[in-house]
Formats: sequence, structure tokens, C-alpha cells
Amino acid sequence: MDPVSQGVLGAAAAQAFARPRQVAAAGLLGALAGMAPDLDVLIRSSVDPLLFLEFHRQFTHSLAFIPIGAALCAAVLFPLVRRRCRARQVYLYCVLGYATHGLLDACTSYGTQLYWPFSNTRVAWNNISIVDPLFTIPILVLVILAAHRGRVFFARVACAWVILYLAMGLVQRDRAESAGFAIARARHHAPASVEAKPAFASLLLWKTIYEHGGRYYVDAVRVGGAPVHFPGQSAAKLMLGRDLPWLDPGTQQARDLERFRWFSQDHLAIDARSTDDVIDIRYSMLPNRIDPLWGIRLDPDAPGDAFSRFFTQRRFGRDDRDRLFEMMFATDPLGGRPIDPGR
Repeated sequence: MDPVSQGVLGAAAAQAFARPRQVAAAGLLGALAGMAPDLDVLIRSSVDPLLFLEFHRQFTHSLAFIPIGAALCAAVLFPLVRRRCRARQVYLYCVLGYATHGLLDACTSYGTQLYWPFSNTRVAWNNISIVDPLFTIPILVLVILAAHRGRVFFARVACAWVILYLAMGLVQRDRAESAGFAIARARHHAPASVEAKPAFASLLLWKTIYEHGGRYYVDAVRVGGAPVHFPGQSAAKLMLGRDLPWLDPGTQQARDLERFRWFSQDHLAIDARSTDDVIDIRYSMLPNRIDPLWGIRLDPDAPGDAFSRFFTQRRFGRDDRDRLFEMMFATDPLGGRPIDPGR
């Protein structure tokens, strides 16, 4: 999630167990420790563009690293609060703040290596967007109230709100997946699974993805009251022999492709605008489109030891914003179709 969400959740967790005179200090420690795991974004290489994909949300986000990460945070932050808190209390508040980070990230669809070093599986529960003001703002307000008034009650209300909101996200995710199966049945498709991922800042609008006949099908569904379907696009699933016949398995670019496949959980396709760009179809600015936020660029003429290039494209114009809000809130959205769950 975004740093603000991570910080306020870490603050709320620490404040919820703080002594009355330490609520403000606990909030500061929890907030900073709650954001600390994202320092892994500094692990980068000017030579290897994909290195950060391997290390972001890896060891600093794992459950096993929580005691170590919290100890490092406590050692750095103790001088800031030594007059208010003892060393063991500083460590406790840092543990509580640090522990929230990986768990909250695992609730998004990006993928978090919670079980490192025992497994490199990318855990993604898909029950909240990476940015969601409706989730974050109430926590922020309650954390400020707790610090200002020195009352843990407000922090505990914030923690209750977190649990309630994330549970609501699970319910909405399951509803979106059921709608995705209904969409597939209407097309006479029988996918083994349907994935639903929340659209930007919403538990109402979801992106559904399923595979059928060697193609990925992407749609948007609104699951406020009666589900509404916004038909989307499809793309052929990446097949090396067909799409990249020139790619030598022994080259660095081939290894980079497999690293990107692991990162994207095998949701790969060729970009329609460039036959040498491999894209991650899980993410787009509009949930019913395959306009990738990122991908890797391969070069048929590159030497065997050359790395692929990582690219991002996050164009979000006024028309896109208007369309997104229409899908979320319009009573009669353009192109929206009711979903018959029994079809």
C-alpha cells in the first residue's frame, strides 16, 4: 500500500497497546516502523533493471524478518523517545508497527513474499486497492485523535475499522469473482478460476481476469447492489515459440523473462503496440482494459549477456478519470450491463 496507509496503520497498532502517557510516542514509533520495510526500494541496480522486482516486498516484508526489522527500527528511533519510553517499550511499539506492513501489503494484488526465506511465493489476497482513501483517512483521523487526547480508545477503533474494511474487501472480492464466472459462462467459457482485483481506490469496482483457450479475458464489474458488467478486452497468453521464436533460452533476456513471469504470476502477454514488449496484464488504469502499467522490452539484436529493459506507462487523462468515476457511481453507466448470475 501507499506509505501513508502503512504509516497510519502502524501507528494505530502501536497506540492500541500503549500506556496513556505514551500514546503519542507510540504512534510516532509505530508509524515510522510501519513504513520502514519499504526502504527495500533502495535496492536497485543501474545494470540490472529487474533487480528491484526481486527485492521489493521480499525479506523486509516477511513474517520471519519482523523481530529483526523491528529491532533495527528501535535502535535507530530510541534516541527520539528515550525520555518517554524504555527500550523494551520502544521495541514493542516498533514490533507492532513493523508487523502490520507485510500483512497489509499481502491484502493487495501486487504480491508479497510473506514466507521468505522458506518460500518465494508472492501472497496476494486481492481485498484492497494499493491506494484507498476511504480506508486510510478514518485511520489517520483516529490516530491523530489518539495522540492528541492520549487515549488508546481511538486507536482501537481505528484497528476495528481496519479489520472491518479488509473483511468487507474479502466479501466484495468473492462477489466479483462470482460475477466473473457468470460473465465467462455467458461467453460459453469454462475457466478453471477467475481472479478479481480491486480497481483504483474502490471496493465497488473490480477487474476480473480469466484464461480460456490460450487467451486472457479482462472485464470490469461493479458489485455495489446488483452486479454490473463493463465488457473489456482480451489478449493471447504469451507463448515463447509463437511470440518470441528468436529468444535463446541461454541469454540474459530469457532469464529476465522468467523473472518477470514469476513477478507477474504468469499473467504475460505481448503488447499489441510492440511485438518485443512483454506486459503484465494484471494492472491497468481502467479495469476493463489491457493498457499495461509496466512490462519488459526485449531486443532481438542484443548480445546474449544484455539485460532487458523495464518500462512503465501510467497515462491517466481526464477522459479516463471521468470513465472510471462513471463506472463506479453512475446510475446508468455507458456500456454497463446487468449480470445474470444464473446464466
